[in-house]
Amino acid sequence: MTFNMNTKTINFKDGKKELQPVPKRGESMGVCATFNRKYLCCNVHVLRSVHNCPFECSYCFLQNYLTDGATKTVDDIDDLMREVKEKIGREPDRLFRIGTWELGDSLALEKLTGQARRLIEEFARLNNAVLELKTKSDSVDLILDAKHRGRTVVSWSLNAEYVIDHEERGTASLQRRLEAMGKVQEAGYLIGLHFDPMIFHAGWEDGYGQLVQQVFETVTPDRLAWISMGSLRFNPEMKKKIENNYPDSRLTCAEMVLGDDNKVRYVKPLRVEMYRLLYSKLKKYILPESLVYLCMERWDMWDKVLGWHPDSAETLDILFAESVQSRLNLD
Repeated sequence: MTFNMNTKTINFKDGKKELQPVPKRGESMGVCATFNRKYLCCNVHVLRSVHNCPFECSYCFLQNYLTDGATKTVDDIDDLMREVKEKIGREPDRLFRIGTWELGDSLALEKLTGQARRLIEEFARLNNAVLELKTKSDSVDLILDAKHRGRTVVSWSLNAEYVIDHEERGTASLQRRLEAMGKVQEAGYLIGLHFDPMIFHAGWEDGYGQLVQQVFETVTPDRLAWISMGSLRFNPEMKKKIENNYPDSRLTCAEMVLGDDNKVRYVKPLRVEMYRLLYSKLKKYILPESLVYLCMERWDMWDKVLGWHPDSAETLDILFAESVQSRLNLD
């Protein structure tokens, strides 16, 4: 990837080859774009500091979302943090979770930008916010000695090795992600695990079972901030884009149904089966109080898989805060 100071409009795939540092424009902090009252949402906030990603995940919604595919990072961290401080200052008694991963990977460009480390050290000065960095990379070396003060959770998007090999082109291998996890755990960070999107494929049961086993050969359960489970989902019009951009992918061959949020998903019995298998594997390792949640599913799916559901997104938000505070004793 090379730096390009020109702000020309380019397509999604060509945009992965060049990086454009840009100033902050307008509001950068908001709520996750997938929020929908008919589904239980984790109520996370996002900081749009990254735009596009160098990886080639066939299911990535950005191929359907970006009108300008250029890879951009906001280089004015002071300006970003002024907005963050102003917004979290309105609710000083609330612990905000703020992620930088909505429109790109939080760490894939770190060697070029140093953005994540700067944000980590800025969030370390805040008392009512936690930064979540989510990645499919192993680019953690530059943040290991950052003074994070427990205000950053480093998370990984994880999948069965078959899915990584066939649908997540250019990302770090599972082994490299696990090695990076071990490094950040040793550096005192909490870790988040996102098994999302789970993808149906031949041998998926063994694939996800082996994935869980490998993760917990590296991660200590009491260092986990939270764990999410989600399944493949995308807007109907993205089907043709996946087929055009990634003709070797088999993602669009599965039986899927349209939900109230205008996203197609696997049929409910299959989703329940996949979640239940993964959750049964997780329960062998995690602590009883560990926070496990479903991403963008209805309350009845929570009941079928987890045996409970939160009353609201706001209740779930409180559970997230309690999970972090209990592990780090945040003041």
